[in-house]
Amino acid sequence: MSQFNFKDHFSKTFTLAYPVMLSQLGQVLVGVADSMMVGRLGAEPLAAASLANSIFFVVLMFGIGVSMAITPLVAMADGKNKSNKIGRLFRHAFSINMATGTFLFLLIILFSPMLNYMNQPSEVVRLAIPYLAIITLSILPFMFFQTFKQFAEGLSQTKQAMYITLICNGLNVFLNWVFIYGNLGFPAMGLNGAGWATLISRVIMGGIIAYYVLKSRRYKLFDLGFKIKRFSFPMVSKMIRIGVPTGFQYIFEVGAFSTAAIMMGWIGVSALAAHQIAINLASISYMMASGLSAAAMVRVGNQLGRNDIQTLRSAGFTVFAMAALFMLVSAVIFIVFREFLPSLYIDDDVVIHMSASLLVIAGFFQLSDGIQVVGLGALRGMADVKVPTIVTLIAYWVIGLPLGYFFAFNLGLQEKGIWYGLLIGLSVTGAMLLYRFHALSANLLKKQNSARAAV
Repeated sequence: MSQFNFKDHFSKTFTLAYPVMLSQLGQVLVGVADSMMVGRLGAEPLAAASLANSIFFVVLMFGIGVSMAITPLVAMADGKNKSNKIGRLFRHAFSINMATGTFLFLLIILFSPMLNYMNQPSEVVRLAIPYLAIITLSILPFMFFQTFKQFAEGLSQTKQAMYITLICNGLNVFLNWVFIYGNLGFPAMGLNGAGWATLISRVIMGGIIAYYVLKSRRYKLFDLGFKIKRFSFPMVSKMIRIGVPTGFQYIFEVGAFSTAAIMMGWIGVSALAAHQIAINLASISYMMASGLSAAAMVRVGNQLGRNDIQTLRSAGFTVFAMAALFMLVSAVIFIVFREFLPSLYIDDDVVIHMSASLLVIAGFFQLSDGIQVVGLGALRGMADVKVPTIVTLIAYWVIGLPLGYFFAFNLGLQEKGIWYGLLIGLSVTGAMLLYRFHALSANLLKKQNSARAAV
């Protein structure tokens, strides 16, 4: 890749990615603020938040995966200048996402009593169940928001969702202060107050983005009315074939970390609280890298729609390089400030020491984490989701988690052993997805060159 091309791809990718990165950062900083503010209540509420979120985010991430099906399809249609198809994609995606949100809401409500049978500390479970019920209510407004956000991102419009997300996340933090501690005349709700703050902010977030997209002249061309016109089962099928495997990719990854949280509960409250702090901090870099993943999905999808495979490869590898650089910086921060960062959450020396040891491991898996999340985005832009789904299943559930269990409970490495397993799972995933993108795009380029030579 020439220096000029690298700079060109870097600029285009960064323009797309930074609003998504800031939006994702805003989302995760709310989680960080939640954990810090709940952590001031003690180790048990913090552990309860970890347990509830470990269940909730597995389910929520499946919904996010389903909602992302619209983005590469819109990007491809935009590359081909098919504006009529873009509006139809939006309307079908809205129906799919709201049906998915309803199903996921009912799933959590029905199965939340199972927390009583996961061999977790009883006080932690007592606090976790009502908190989980409250945040579960936020799934529907969140899926509503995701429909508009992913649609706009498919058209390379990423700034608006960023502004809305950051504003509403600021509202979330303010409402945490009001509801958790009982300020401005409200009763102190503790952990449940953080749940109500999340729900209210997501309702407002969904309302604002819907108003903007439906009223903006920029989107009038696409006829985004909610009435389904010419309902297309093939279109629904295509979106489900992308969205459901993508949802399972998220389930296999986030589910691995959630299962790790459950295993931490078998070790004790301190280990579970330490896991919550470390994973909360690691999620900052991960979610920002997922902004690069979104940019990779749009750029690759756009170039695939234009049938420009050489540019597709150049754009894709540029995003991999950007992710590697960003995650290396994150790794240094985690390792150097491993003792300081946990102290922002809690005053418990035991929890802080455990968190510090986990942050060292998190530092080592930053590069793999960045490569794998960008790999998933780039391959999604090529509508390649089945093989990456199998890769994530094997890497996390056949390799990572079993090794983590073995290291923790058979070799006696405790909480560090669980994270060693996660490190191995992430490394396998990153290597395999990078190779998959190279092999697929090289094969497409070879076919294109052969076709041109034949002409």
